[in-house]
Amino acid sequence: MPVCDGEARPRQGRFPVRFGTAEVLRDLDRSDGWLLSVDGVAQSYVDLADPTHLEFDYVRRIADVVDCAWPAGAAVDALHIGGGACTLPHYIAVTRRGSAQTVVDADPLLVSLVREQFGVDAVPGMTLQVGDGRALTRSVADASVDLVVVDAYEKGVLSGGLFSVESTRDLSRVLRGNGVYLANLSDGPGLRFAARAVATLSAVFGVVMLVAEPGVLKGRRFGNIVLAASAVELPVAEVAARAAAAVFPSRCVMAAELRALVGPARVLTDVEGVDVPVPPTDSF
Repeated sequence: MPVCDGEARPRQGRFPVRFGTAEVLRDLDRSDGWLLSVDGVAQSYVDLADPTHLEFDYVRRIADVVDCAWPAGAAVDALHIGGGACTLPHYIAVTRRGSAQTVVDADPLLVSLVREQFGVDAVPGMTLQVGDGRALTRSVADASVDLVVVDAYEKGVLSGGLFSVESTRDLSRVLRGNGVYLANLSDGPGLRFAARAVATLSAVFGVVMLVAEPGVLKGRRFGNIVLAASAVELPVAEVAARAAAAVFPSRCVMAAELRALVGPARVLTDVEGVDVPVPPTDSF
């Protein structure tokens, strides 16, 4: 079901939000495609006429895992930390009718903008809340969701505290036995933060998978990395096939290859503090 059906359409413009200035731009190549950015950093792309169109490659890779982890059309209960324009929640609502989803975002002005511009309150089964992701997670019951998605940034910089082992354990707590954790992070040459994030996930979950474009994996450029983790086997072959066939192909890295990639990285902790990678000015 498209959002904004029969309601006011989004309007282009610049709008003040908590973490900067948001801008809404229409995509001239698609009849109802819209880009949401904050301080020039792309936050979300949503096609209101076709929510299954996922413009950003990393969002498509996250959706690949969701598509392959459960039978087609099966409803899932999901918790999303970081909202933007709710691209992935809307995709899940359309492709998996009956899903119950909670989305939490720390920017109240951005949430108000997204509600007004993109009609997200009309997305079936989705609840959008303003708040701190970690604080909200503490109120979520044990083993109550199938999917956790972490995709939270402030001014283009990763919300690193969500990746500490303490936060990760709490997020794993709310997952059901066959649940899946997914995260989007960005990193550059050396993959120092990604390595520590993988070490942290490995300390909490039994199975960890990394998906990224070869240029990012080889340290040639700064870019997005998708991490998936679970207590059960992940659909590696299916996701790898989709990633390899993409317009901008990505690779799935697992097991021994993943351990070799990250090396002797330390687990991220609240006590030590989390230093996140700062993207170069031309990254986005």
